Formats: sequence, C-alpha cells, structure tokens
Amino acid sequence: MENIYSLKDQTANPGPLGLYGFALTTILLNIHNAGFFPVNSMIMGMGVFFGGGAQFVAGVMEWKKGNNFGSIAFMSYGAFWLSLVFLWLAPILGAEKPDGNAMGCYLGIWGIFTLVNFIQTLKGHTVGKLLFGSLTLLFFLLAAGNFTGSEQILNIAGWVGIVCGSIAFYEASAIMINLRFEKNLLPL
Repeated sequence: MENIYSLKDQTANPGPLGLYGFALTTILLNIHNAGFFPVNSMIMGMGVFFGGGAQFVAGVMEWKKGNNFGSIAFMSYGAFWLSLVFLWLAPILGAEKPDGNAMGCYLGIWGIFTLVNFIQTLKGHTVGKLLFGSLTLLFFLLAAGNFTGSEQILNIAGWVGIVCGSIAFYEASAIMINLRFEKNLLPL
C-alpha cells in the first residue's frame, strides 16, 4: 500500500549554485595567482558574496536534501572564502597580517581537508575526481608557495587553480544543461 503521507522533494538542485560560486571565484583568484593582477576588491567581493555566500547557501540546501557530502563541502568551502577575505582585511582592523608560515599552515590544512573529500569522490563521477584532485593539488601548491615564498610555485598554483575552477564550471554547466534537455549531453 502506498504511503499517502510521503512528500516528494521538488526543490531545486543546489549543486550548480555551489559549483558556480566555487568556479568563478576560484578562476578569478587564480588568475591573480598566475600573475595577471593583484588581489583587489573584485576578488574580495566575489569571495564574500559568490564564493562564500552562495556556496554556504548551497550547502544549507544540500543539508536540507540529506546530501552529507554536498552539505559539508559547500558550507566548508563557502566558509573558506569568507575566512580568506577576512584574513586579507583583518590587518585594516589592527590584526597582525599572517606571514608565509601562517598562510602555509592555513592552506595546508585546507589541503588535508580537501584530500579527505577527494577520497570520497573515488566512488563517484569522473568530473568530481578531477575537481577534488586538482583542488587538493592547488591547496598543497599554495601552501608550498607560501612556506617557501616562491613566486614560481604560486604561479604554477594559479594555473592549476584556473583548471580546477574550469572543471567546477563545466560540472555546474553539465548538470544544468543535462537537466534542461533531460538527457546527458555533457558527460560527468
């Protein structure tokens, strides 16, 4: 007998919102890391509102859907963007600016967290493996660049970050396009 009291989830898929928030912000920051322009208000604005805010909202929506991985990933990386912008702005409020060792530790711990997420993607789509694999590499390169003060490592990290953000952009686009056309036009 059918349960007449069950509800059908008709809420939107929050994945593309979170992925686009991650993708666009990551690409822009890593164009900076690749050496094309300095950190400026454009990157900070994207970091707070799209990288931070939109991803955090997507994470809450994933939680509501019961998606543990999506919830933790989006809320955590949303908080990453908010905390990163805070680290850049806190010296204006009188806080000490983090040195290379402090930033290396900050980015390294995010690399370890991302490695744990990467391991979870091994039981999923190829694009998720590519995304979290490249993000893990990105965090460890950024940590190494900050620990050593090497502009060359940071520039390489920038290119890895552009690729990583582009993978996230592709994944978000594939989900949206496949959903709209009701078939898998773009493989995941």
